Amino acid sequence: MSRPRPINPRSLHHQAGRALACLRVLAAAGSAALAVTAVAVVMLAAPEAASAGTGDPVVLAAKDLPAVIHSLQAWIMGILAAVATLYLVLAGVYYATAGGDPTQVERAKAALKSALVGYALAVLAPVLLQVVRGIVGG
Repeated sequence: MSRPRPINPRSLHHQAGRALACLRVLAAAGSAALAVTAVAVVMLAAPEAASAGTGDPVVLAAKDLPAVIHSLQAWIMGILAAVATLYLVLAGVYYATAGGDPTQVERAKAALKSALVGYALAVLAPVLLQVVRGIVGG
C-alpha cells in the first residue's frame, strides 16, 4: 500500500494560474466570436441597412402585436402547466414517502392543492385575459 503524496502548494498555485490564463484566452475568443455573430445577424436581418439602399422601409417585425400577445399567452399557459405538473409529481412523491407521517401527508395535500390551482390558472388564462381586456379596453 502506498502513501498518498503530500500536496505542494506551489504546484497548485502554478496550475491555478495556468487554468486562469486558459480561461482568459477562451473568454477573449468567445467575445470576439460573439461580436462577429452579432454583426452577421444585423447584416442578414436588415440587408437594406447594410447596403444603405433607398428602397422601401424594412420591417423587422415578424408578427403583428396581436400575434405576439397570442404567442406570449401560449408560452405562459405552457409554463403554468409545467409548474403545476412539477407540483403534482412532488405531491405524489411526498405522499408515497410519507409512511404514515401526518406532517408529510399534509405537505403532499398542500402540493396537490398548488398543482390544482396551477392547472386551473393555465386553463382559465385565456378567459381571464379576455376579462382584463374587456375592463381595460372599455
